[in-house]
Amino acid sequence: MKESDKGAPPFDGKAFVRQLTPAPGVYRMLAADGSVLYVGKAASLRKRVASYFLKEQPSRRIALMVAQIAGIEVTVTRTESEALILENQLIKSLRPRYNVLLRDDKSYPHILLTEETWPRLAWHRGPRAVAGRYFGPYPSSGAVRETLDLMSKLFKLRTCEDSVFRNRSRPCLQHQIGRCSAPCVGLVPTREYDATVRRAALFLEGRSSELVDELGKAMEAASARIEFEQAAQLRDQIAAIRRVQARQYVEGEQVEMDVLACVMEQGTACVLLLAFRNGMNQGTRSYFPKANGAETPEEVLGAFVAQHYLEQRPPREIVLSHAIADQELLAEVFSAQAGRKVEIKSAVRGERARYLELARSNAALALATEMSSSASQRARLESLRELLGLEATPARIECFDISHTMGEATVASCVVFDAQGPVRGQYRRYNISGITPGDDYAAMRQALERRFRRGVEEGVLPDLLLIDGGTGQLAQAREVLGELGVTGVAMVGVAKGEARRAGHEALVLPDGRELRPGAASPGLQLVQQVRDEAHRFAITGHRGKRQKARETSRLEDIAGIGPRRRAALLKHFGGLAGLRDAGAEEIARVEGVSAALARRIYDALHGLEPQSTGSEPPDA
Repeated sequence: MKESDKGAPPFDGKAFVRQLTPAPGVYRMLAADGSVLYVGKAASLRKRVASYFLKEQPSRRIALMVAQIAGIEVTVTRTESEALILENQLIKSLRPRYNVLLRDDKSYPHILLTEETWPRLAWHRGPRAVAGRYFGPYPSSGAVRETLDLMSKLFKLRTCEDSVFRNRSRPCLQHQIGRCSAPCVGLVPTREYDATVRRAALFLEGRSSELVDELGKAMEAASARIEFEQAAQLRDQIAAIRRVQARQYVEGEQVEMDVLACVMEQGTACVLLLAFRNGMNQGTRSYFPKANGAETPEEVLGAFVAQHYLEQRPPREIVLSHAIADQELLAEVFSAQAGRKVEIKSAVRGERARYLELARSNAALALATEMSSSASQRARLESLRELLGLEATPARIECFDISHTMGEATVASCVVFDAQGPVRGQYRRYNISGITPGDDYAAMRQALERRFRRGVEEGVLPDLLLIDGGTGQLAQAREVLGELGVTGVAMVGVAKGEARRAGHEALVLPDGRELRPGAASPGLQLVQQVRDEAHRFAITGHRGKRQKARETSRLEDIAGIGPRRRAALLKHFGGLAGLRDAGAEEIARVEGVSAALARRIYDALHGLEPQSTGSEPPDA
């Protein structure tokens, strides 16, 4: 039911409510331009929507939103649980301006213990495409790296990629510093390595007491056999595991729990997550949801819990710093999704209360750091506004850069910054084609045309456009925007300074003037940050494109190598570098590659004169 049209009379909320159903569902508040103001769920659509049209609103934020409503759409669901799930999906896809929004929705990282002859430990994020056991989730990449570092010291399992492992002829540095048992060169028997893998799995499962008992028996057996050196190693391993237990374990319990604390100041919120899995403290992670006018920690925390755990598998226990709305409903939905009971608590005592206080203090510290950074960002934006003579501080800044190597694999980048800093989800790369190699002006023009033609269609344009380059590149931007009829976008060229020294850049304006504010200017520091990010993003894309082209072309140039054999070779060796390091005999072990073809491949990759070895049947 949509009640918004241009030129229509003001929206009559009370009349709309009278014909609404009392069934559960989701409602979407719409502005006059059709954009979504707010998405909410209700056990009764009629009662919930009616509450927005009372004489007095509970907060200024709600009153401001209601004043902008030009229409409402509703979707009826069978249950309130279905409405909760649909609400989260719509918030994520529509990103309404008055909902609390969780910015970082990346999946959690895990530790992967692969299933193969010589299993390896690895950092993993994303789909579980590799066969093996996945431990976690961990709250951050740092927590995974810290655990992997500890595992290397305790168990000495390999962490190297298969392409490296298969081509070692002598132990690597990890073995020399005591962090790998070097199975790649046969320095550890298979039976001993398998036993270590099993013990590592016990540790990651949180079964350290069982592991310590097993190691204690092994130590006594080694001592009885008068193998005192092995007994001493086992003794040291036990001592290290006990130190970890003392530091990490929730006393007397093997819990699976998240502790969440929310603090707010001046409209900015921080939610800190402290995670325990199998009784082990796996570290913390700070989130800074976009509050969009929300005034209380309860509201922010409630939105966070719903959005976060409907995307991530919830633990058995969630401890909150504040009681939230729909706490019982959320627990019910999470339990149904996880296939086991999930508890949400806000009133706790004892050890959980201590962990909650720890989370609160860390959240306050993280928020103070974030606000200090935000204040610095605002100061730099204001300095840039004054420097360029803009009427208002730019809410959206975009910067374009071009990267290539003598015209090869040309890539353009577009990075986006807002008042909070980089908006990485909106970065874009453009593969440039159909131009004279090395023509930076043509490359810039093509990238700008593609970006702003779409920007005009979607209505998303920057307030300030930065072009990495001088007068020529800036002229391309002026022409493109003029041809597309784009107005209201300030343009600045960023020309490199004398001897390419940072802080000596010249800001080239469309009227031909040049500004050289110097390294002390906060406005120029912001321009440098944006320009450097555009350069980094462009050159990363260029290098990837160039490497891919070179891998493909070098193998395609070899007679007898078609798509199937090329794919098999790159997969077997993990890329061109691994293939280049392999000998002809190792290459011949790849399915479909004869000894003669393997020799041709080896010679081609090492610049040797090809030997006459006869023809190879084509790769179908």
